[in-house]
Amino acid sequence: MSVVVGWSLVVLAVLVVAGLVGYAWRLWREVQRREVARREELERAHRNCLESLEAIATAMLGDQVDLVEGALRCKVLLDIIDPALLEREDFKVFAEVYRRTEHLHTHSSRQDLSAKQRFAEDRERIALQEERYTALHEAAQKVLVLKSEWPAGLQ
Repeated sequence: MSVVVGWSLVVLAVLVVAGLVGYAWRLWREVQRREVARREELERAHRNCLESLEAIATAMLGDQVDLVEGALRCKVLLDIIDPALLEREDFKVFAEVYRRTEHLHTHSSRQDLSAKQRFAEDRERIALQEERYTALHEAAQKVLVLKSEWPAGLQ
């Protein structure tokens, strides 16, 4: 092998390595950009969930919404933010209400029921609401506390 061919191969190898380093650098920057975008999206989702939780909890405390319905919505939103929140004593009532009502019909499937069946399910919801009224109001109040404290260190 001549010296010219040897140096040509060395230059070619350096160019290939430099190209690979450049490509790796570009990929690394893209990963970083996507990670920042993912964090921002998660923060936005949490913010939206917290705002919805605040509105629902306020409506629950003002008896402007059915407490069972409010509890179900709070359960879903807390689950989106962090499923571990439902394990807190303050919010266990939401999970309990969900467990006790998950067999009940909703939306269009409710319309397929007879009037007697709908009435029976309504009585069951009302009984649960009356039974857990105080606990649901306390949990709604704790939701407002969670929302007010969220930026302070619960992220």
